[in-house]
Amino acid sequence: MPGRKTIIATGEVYHLLNRGIASQPIFLNARDYQRASNTFFYYRNRILPLRYSYFLLQSLEKRREILENLNKKQDFLVAIIAFCFMPNHFHFLVRQNVDNGIANFLSKFSNSYTKYFNTKRKRRGPLLEGKFKAVRIETDEQLLHVSRYIHLNPYTSHLVKDVKDLKNYPYSSFPEYLNKVKVNFCFKDDVLGQFKNINSYKRFVYNQADYQRELQQIRHLILDT
Repeated sequence: MPGRKTIIATGEVYHLLNRGIASQPIFLNARDYQRASNTFFYYRNRILPLRYSYFLLQSLEKRREILENLNKKQDFLVAIIAFCFMPNHFHFLVRQNVDNGIANFLSKFSNSYTKYFNTKRKRRGPLLEGKFKAVRIETDEQLLHVSRYIHLNPYTSHLVKDVKDLKNYPYSSFPEYLNKVKVNFCFKDDVLGQFKNINSYKRFVYNQADYQRELQQIRHLILDT
């Protein structure tokens, strides 16, 4: 099997993508999206006391205690910069914090979510394509383009009809970027620090919405084919 084109290095930022086998849906309802989101945030942590499936078996008080302790440690395999879950794929923009952090993070996330999905649907076998795609972010300009690309995905794919409704799409980091959620998970400074304020970033995203529907013109900035 040929090796990965992109070398994953600690301290670098990457755009990651994986999709369902044969582009099949991997999220069928709101519960699936929520399970994926929760699993995603849980497995960014480097050292965990329990697998996520066992974590869910704990009392509410115990779960709160575990999450509070993890939040205090801030010891992450990856720093999440942006993300978006779509019906048959997902996009993550992350910085690798430790060696093999991205591979370990995606392996734990993918295995946990696949087990959940398969158990719920009484199916067997892999859910996602075997090798995730990864592109290293090399410039600040590329970082901004990729963050915008990720946040516009629901509009580009016609899940959201009006671009202004992106702020209400619950399965991406865009509402967090606009301060529309109470809990913050993302490291946004590398992106928002290049703008005067949050509204400037929002305009940056909205103003290129229709252009992004012709992604082939900028695809080389975003993801290897």
